Amino acid sequence: MTVSDVREDTGEPAASASVPDDPDAGPGPRTGGFGDRLAAFLRGRGPLLLILLLQTVLAYQLSNTAFEDESLYLYAGHRELALELHGTPTYDSYPSYFSGAPFLYPIIVAGLDSLGGLAAARALSLVFLLATTGIIWTLTRRLHGRAASILASALFATSAPTLFLSRFATYDAMTIFLLASAFWIVVRTAHRSPAVVLAAAPVLAFAVAVKYAALLYVPTVVAVAGLSEPALTGRAGAWRRGLFRAFLLAAAVAGLLAAGYASLSQDMKLGITQTTTNRDTGGDPLSAIVRLSMVWCGWVFVLAVVGTAFEVARRRERAGIMGRARVLLAATLAGTALLATLYQAHLHKMQSLHKHLGFGLMFAAPVAGLAIAGLARLQHRDIRRRVPGLALGMVGVLALYAGHAVKPLYGGWPDSSAMIDVIRPLVHDGHERYLAEENEVPRYYLRDQTQPYEWFTTFFFAYTGKDGRDLRGIDAYQAALHDHYFTLVILDHGPTSALDDQLDDSLKAAGSGYRLIAAVPGRTSHGPQVYEIWGLR
Repeated sequence: MTVSDVREDTGEPAASASVPDDPDAGPGPRTGGFGDRLAAFLRGRGPLLLILLLQTVLAYQLSNTAFEDESLYLYAGHRELALELHGTPTYDSYPSYFSGAPFLYPIIVAGLDSLGGLAAARALSLVFLLATTGIIWTLTRRLHGRAASILASALFATSAPTLFLSRFATYDAMTIFLLASAFWIVVRTAHRSPAVVLAAAPVLAFAVAVKYAALLYVPTVVAVAGLSEPALTGRAGAWRRGLFRAFLLAAAVAGLLAAGYASLSQDMKLGITQTTTNRDTGGDPLSAIVRLSMVWCGWVFVLAVVGTAFEVARRRERAGIMGRARVLLAATLAGTALLATLYQAHLHKMQSLHKHLGFGLMFAAPVAGLAIAGLARLQHRDIRRRVPGLALGMVGVLALYAGHAVKPLYGGWPDSSAMIDVIRPLVHDGHERYLAEENEVPRYYLRDQTQPYEWFTTFFFAYTGKDGRDLRGIDAYQAALHDHYFTLVILDHGPTSALDDQLDDSLKAAGSGYRLIAAVPGRTSHGPQVYEIWGLR
């Protein structure tokens, strides 16, 4: 059996070989005028266009000022651009603690920020994830037919991780797009020469360079390279050719990554170690990690398991090679949805889990789409036995659920606009010093008025007292406040609230030399959060 022996609409064996090599290519040569071709295009991809529109509308319902991660990457991008264009020092070693190469995504997004601000930077993330939705449509149609492709792309487009990352200016959206592109390449080239699969190697290597955590998903793409040929063609020798494809891709990616790593600076190697390969463990309970995973993509994983069960049940209807390979492929894609949860459960850290879940979701969505199509009998030959309302209802409920899940997290950090308005006239481009919890945010918004070396954070501080002692932690902060080292102190009692309480006591003490300039509320989804702005008397 070859790829042309599979029906386009169902993925089932057909009586005649009538399907084009590319299921998205359309039936036969183009005829008629532009209007006819446009109408044919819209008929074939109309549902996808509606899904992309829905994804955009739902994403733009999320609104907040810059999160600290966004502020950090945008600011770093501006500093890296200034270094490259004008030789201006960055005054920071971004490679030593960034989770991706600082000269890739941050520079790209900083250029957009210069043109259109934070909105333009976030729009790039939306573009990447809209493109990923389109890739999932094409992939799923090739693997499981048209009905499953509509449902898979709808599930991905309206999931909580996708909506969140569509309005979040960090590495993640670009990385997911690159992984999806490599996924598409290995599936699209399943029936071609094994050497063609090497086209996915630089895409995967680039994805890892953009965000090092993408390395966790490279084995999935390699496995798909090995399984897609027997799963889609079922021809003699497909297992052998598939294994050869997987070996070629794995060797090429390993070679590119090894060559790239050898050329890195020590700072970048340190960054890879600290952020990815040897991260510090945390103290977050396993129950909390599992609960967040279930809230954000648990239903998609459950549906992917159901989709795998459908492949097991339909194995008898296919030739032996194809049936076994399709079961293994579905299981691989479904299992990939667990990788982020398992990795962060190992670390006992919830940090960034809500973002990393979107990586595995992209791989699991095609099998989840197959599950809903199967449950609604959308692939049944008898149209009277199909239940499209069930499919529409399931997707609608999950989209509504995702919308409710994502809004509290996207509003989980305080709106900093009022705080920025208060401190803007108080800062100067010179040699003043500003202590701010999560200082990445005001530093980004006030980057044209201040220098990077003027900003300090409540997460770490070292200070040499007037008596020559080297101090760390609360002792360093209290000594610096006593010496009036900071011109402004901005506290919001967030991640370092225990330290903030101690600093408050020092600032309020008689003779401290500081006064409370303003207490500015910042809205959050969990209630009001107040920025305390202290300045020298």
